[in-house]
Amino acid sequence: MAIDNALRALDIDLPACPQILVQLSLLMHDEDANLQSIGGLIETDMALASAVVRTVNSALFGLLRRVESVPEAVRYLGTREVAALTFEIGLRGAFPPSPLLTALWARAGRRGLAMGRAAPSLDIDPWLAHTAGLFAESGQAALVGHDAPGYEALVATTPNPLVQLEAEVLSYGLNHAALGGALCQAWGLAGDVAASVRLRPMALRSLVAPEGEDFAAPWLTEPLSVQRLLALGAAVDAALEGQGDDMLARASTALGPLAGLDAALLHEAVAASVARLGDV
Repeated sequence: MAIDNALRALDIDLPACPQILVQLSLLMHDEDANLQSIGGLIETDMALASAVVRTVNSALFGLLRRVESVPEAVRYLGTREVAALTFEIGLRGAFPPSPLLTALWARAGRRGLAMGRAAPSLDIDPWLAHTAGLFAESGQAALVGHDAPGYEALVATTPNPLVQLEAEVLSYGLNHAALGGALCQAWGLAGDVAASVRLRPMALRSLVAPEGEDFAAPWLTEPLSVQRLLALGAAVDAALEGQGDDMLARASTALGPLAGLDAALLHEAVAASVARLGDV
């Protein structure tokens, strides 16, 4: 899919994917890749390697003992979770730090981990699910990089996510979901991931639509793999809101069957994956 003309007109410079993440992405799609090759690649960048080890030892992963090296982290967590963690750190490092982005990256890490862990029992590719969770709000980082004072003020005055999307369009000509999808394309991520990031607002609108109004049709024209990423992402976001089980139950029931997923299975998989996250 071509990058939206509105993005070109806005002239936002999307950061290039760090080279190590390009190499890591290629390894993750290589059936012959092993624990040693993944760990060895990460260890070529000592700052990244130390960040991976430090993060693995945080409460988010809840390990029973400290790990002291990347290979040990890979053995404990597996290639997918360590690779996705590396992607998260690389994504974070591609943008200038700010309080708004600190909170965004924290959500991204938890969302990606929960989506990746829930995915296998739902017949969803866990690498795609984890990556889609990490990049779900990455367009906000692009808008912060483009106009930090203006965008941070916009977020502060529009806490409702749907209203915020509309305010982004009024201020910048497009919303952060479109920018996030473009970033996924620019970094060479899978088309399903880019589509799920770009279409995330449609799934959200389907979830909060008043009775009698149907916002589901647009995203249901996408391939089933994209629909399932969107339904899983919405369910995980609902669970991470911290408002009890009601929102997760609503998301699972409303969106799961639309994407060909059993509502009860979606609910169970997401609840279990979120429960495994550390108390951070």
